[in-house]
Amino acid sequence: MEFSSEFSRNPVKEVRYENLSFYILSDVYEPSEDTFLLAENLDVEANGMVLDMGTGCGILAVLSAFKASRVFAIDINPKAIRCAKVNARRNEVSEKINFICGDLFRPLKRGVLFDLILFNAPYLPVEEEPREWIEYAWAGGRCGRKVIDRFLNDVSIYLRRNGKLLLVQSSLSNIEKTLTVLENEGFKAEIIDKRSFFFEEIALIKAIKH
Repeated sequence: MEFSSEFSRNPVKEVRYENLSFYILSDVYEPSEDTFLLAENLDVEANGMVLDMGTGCGILAVLSAFKASRVFAIDINPKAIRCAKVNARRNEVSEKINFICGDLFRPLKRGVLFDLILFNAPYLPVEEEPREWIEYAWAGGRCGRKVIDRFLNDVSIYLRRNGKLLLVQSSLSNIEKTLTVLENEGFKAEIIDKRSFFFEEIALIKAIKH
């Protein structure tokens, strides 16, 4: 059995996407509509360098690894990193992915440049700070932008010229502000896909660095 002792102790769910299978620990974000919105629009260049920020169970990192030369998968949740490593092994791409536990870009050296950066951001407005690891997956602070704004402050540093950003966020956290910030940073930014729900709209923003 390829589970660690932690996988043996904790409830595990299996999620399938296309012909791939992913295990989900109880403390790790389960792929949902926002994840699949990104997956359906994934645009990975052959032999490109990809950064999957907030990798969760690793589904987007695994999908990217089939075309990319190297994928960096970052998550603040150490349980997510362990889960993603197992899923990369299960889907036979672990040799192409670097797994890093850390807070946004902090673990990366300046000068590391990517062709594509993915981020299914924590975008829900919440009053309290995260208390459990799983809460980091959705908790965006009082206005839903606490993590998004920190991410936007640094993303340009780590993208190559003409590199692409794919960012998912909610109408609850001011999508128009994100577009404005990106344009002010020299990106060409637009909404390329979205999903509507009864209380919010989830949008996928594509931004190209010029």
